[in-house]
Amino acid sequence: MEKFFRLKENGTTVRTEVVAGLTTFMTMAYIIALNPNLLTGFGAMGQDLWNGVFMATCLASAIGTLCMALLANKPFAMAPGMGLNSFFAVVVSNIAAITGFTYLKSFQSALVIIFVEGVVFIILSIFNVREKIVEAIPLGVRLGIGPAIGLMLMNIGFGSNAGVYSETGGPFFAMRDFFGALTAASARDAMGSGYAVMILYVVTMFAGLFMIVALDHKGVKGSVLYGMLFASVVYWAGQGIFLKTNPFASLATASFVPPFADMAKTTLFKLDFAGFAQVGWFTLITLVITFCIIDMFDTIGTLVGTASRANMLDKDGNMPQMKEALLSDAIGTITGSVTGTSTVTTFIESAAGVAAGGRTGLTALTTAIMFLLCMFIAPIAAIIPAAATSSALIYVGILMLANLKKIDFEDITQTLPVTVMLLAMPISGSIGHGIGLALICYTAIKLFTGKSGDVSLLTYVLSVIFLIKFFLPL
Repeated sequence: MEKFFRLKENGTTVRTEVVAGLTTFMTMAYIIALNPNLLTGFGAMGQDLWNGVFMATCLASAIGTLCMALLANKPFAMAPGMGLNSFFAVVVSNIAAITGFTYLKSFQSALVIIFVEGVVFIILSIFNVREKIVEAIPLGVRLGIGPAIGLMLMNIGFGSNAGVYSETGGPFFAMRDFFGALTAASARDAMGSGYAVMILYVVTMFAGLFMIVALDHKGVKGSVLYGMLFASVVYWAGQGIFLKTNPFASLATASFVPPFADMAKTTLFKLDFAGFAQVGWFTLITLVITFCIIDMFDTIGTLVGTASRANMLDKDGNMPQMKEALLSDAIGTITGSVTGTSTVTTFIESAAGVAAGGRTGLTALTTAIMFLLCMFIAPIAAIIPAAATSSALIYVGILMLANLKKIDFEDITQTLPVTVMLLAMPISGSIGHGIGLALICYTAIKLFTGKSGDVSLLTYVLSVIFLIKFFLPL
């Protein structure tokens, strides 16, 4: 293990890597249930399809993450990307409306788009095109990706990580509806019975955050994981004592038998090329390009941003084994298409494992094993409260802001693109779109200041591609 993962060379140990892998898994375990919910209308399209997507989520996440561990020796985990899965669900619904197909047949047709995207990415990765695109991103923008992702993580933790529903509606979120309320009374009136749940959520979130900070201050390894466990206990206790509900009630009726038969019936190797062809080639090409652009820059941004936090970048801001990491991402996407889920991409929650000390593929291997086990223990993973993951996301987000000190804020050609990106990522919810806006701003300001020669040809091309994506309704 030492020889394969080069633990000493990377200044880490088996224990640290395993704890980091568990930390990463706990921060992203929500995807196991949320992904099939989003892709099947929260089960409205049939329990068989929900089970199929659930199994595909576990398998594709495990295989993609395993490739990251063994091919790139990096501590990054993969799973079906948030945002991309919602977009995929919209595409499936549109295919059903255009063709008159059932939702299941439309779903199987849309999986072909993901398959084609994965094949394109494998070709681009083998011929180093994706690596060249990474290098074309100006250094100042690359240095700003990590802090921008940090703000995005904090926005998720404080904002959208968990919504509270009640008889008055929802979802209600901590930052917008609790801290953003005019008075506590107005928040209570707006949320109704959900107000007590929101208070427990907020208390748990800060209790976990303060515990993580305290443990890290004392030099405790695995502080993020322990802080999340502490937050979980606080939440479970609060449910029982104050909300009078049993936090483990779902385990009584839960099934621990993986639904392999449902996956085989609905999603496993069910790519419908005939249905795919009936959608219209222009539409299909547009969809493939859209998925490719979003996924490519989401992945690049996550890899560069998280690697910068772990001091994995060289003096030129490049990450060693970037080609292997991008190839692993492409393999994960193809695996997702043939098992039955939307685009698999590198998760920003990997930053939690890096913050816990993860530096090698052993971290990713641990996370991959947990995804495989989740086919059998998904009900246990499901009881981890979102408030506990918020604690970790906020803490990691704060840590990732540190890279801002490396940016030359005296140079407006760096300051403007980075500032726009810092705002764009958390507001748009897209890493790729944030990078795209930064590239456009960087190119434009170089042109307006008479320094067009500083911009590489590939950067011009990328800026034009994003301009087309943002402004032309193809």
